[in-house]
Amino acid sequence: MRLLVQTLTLCLALSLSFAVATHHQEGHAQKEKPHDDKGHSHESHHGAQLDRCEGMEFDAVAVNEEGVPYFFKGDHLFKGFHGKAELSNATFPELDDHHHLGHVDAAFRMHSEDSPDHHDHQFFFLDNKVFSYYKHKLEKGYPKDISEVFPGIPNHLDAAVECPKPECPDDTIIFFKDNDIYHFNMKTKKVDEKEFKGMPNCTGAFRYMEHYYCFHGLQFSKFDPMTGEVHGKYPKETRDYFMRCSHFGKKNVDDHTEREQCSRVHLDAITSDDDGNVYAFRGHHFLSITGDKFHSGTIESAFKELHSEVDAVFSYEGHLYMIKDGNVFVYKVGEPHTLLEGYPKPLKEVLGIDGHVDAAFVCADKHMVHVIKGQTIYDVDLKATPHVPVKEGTITLFKRIDTAMCGPKGVTVIIGNHYYNFESPMMIIAARALPKQHRVSQGLFGCDH
Repeated sequence: MRLLVQTLTLCLALSLSFAVATHHQEGHAQKEKPHDDKGHSHESHHGAQLDRCEGMEFDAVAVNEEGVPYFFKGDHLFKGFHGKAELSNATFPELDDHHHLGHVDAAFRMHSEDSPDHHDHQFFFLDNKVFSYYKHKLEKGYPKDISEVFPGIPNHLDAAVECPKPECPDDTIIFFKDNDIYHFNMKTKKVDEKEFKGMPNCTGAFRYMEHYYCFHGLQFSKFDPMTGEVHGKYPKETRDYFMRCSHFGKKNVDDHTEREQCSRVHLDAITSDDDGNVYAFRGHHFLSITGDKFHSGTIESAFKELHSEVDAVFSYEGHLYMIKDGNVFVYKVGEPHTLLEGYPKPLKEVLGIDGHVDAAFVCADKHMVHVIKGQTIYDVDLKATPHVPVKEGTITLFKRIDTAMCGPKGVTVIIGNHYYNFESPMMIIAARALPKQHRVSQGLFGCDH
């Protein structure tokens, strides 16, 4: 009997010890996963599958020195307007070393005439630290305390954005925290607190094409960097303008058209026919312009065999030649557009060209299609048999282009959100200086911003 009691007592003691140890470990684990004042957990999200087209509130937004937008969410980073998420520490490993895969509070790319040592550097803010990168390399001595680099600016920021001269009187950084707005003068280091009435609290801020955007929730608003005033029909849905996503939600035709006119996402392809009608393609959607009338829809609804994402397109004798994944689809223009019998055909068979094509265009009353691959332009005589590409020359002004078309004003070359006009295809090769830069949304599509 005594042995039985001793055995039961020992078992009870071991059970209590295990329970206490387990409780202690759980409590310790909870302390190892702190949450900041934005409500973000700092635990690792290596296994997370993030899809920005499902909708998400970004922690920070900035561009790199090449103008590519970076969207930060937790320990992940989205580069550009489409594509999958990747871990931030794959590009910026020191963020992981110092912050254990936490989120970026705020970010911006410096643009400063008064601070040439900081010009084109990227700054990231995490809790009370600031990291400065140049060409993706961490500057010596960083990270530093925010108070050391930007005295008077608080820790745990919500957003930050640069405001260079002359858009602000001096090169300025605008910082956001809760309802407080701080203008930091890069030259004098003076801090002015502002009150932006009517503007929502920004979880991210972004300067793009000389405009300023406040990201809040799944939406954004364009604002004046000096006054915070919001003009126009805002807020708007982030995925409509800063993401390349297939159709989501219920939208009417006007919403589609305005989005395609004013989207910041680069075009995949564009063409102008002999009558001056324009067809522009971006992701899953297209925009057509006939006279002063705009129409938008999904590519699949008008060109059902293509589905989405065109590589290049050109117009010739009442037909649209659409290049996608090494194949050519030829449609007779009309209502509806009709795919010619026997198409699609391999690009090699139709134009004698292999590989990916960046752009292709034919000028009015001509029979020569100019095909751009990388920095090389090839000419293909559409009246000759067989079609044999002849190298016209090498483009030196641009490392790459997104698309191009030929119209009454000559050749329009489009890169990102800007375009350049050239008198002829030969001038793209011969020119030694860039012509005037224009905005696609305003100059080509009549958007007000």
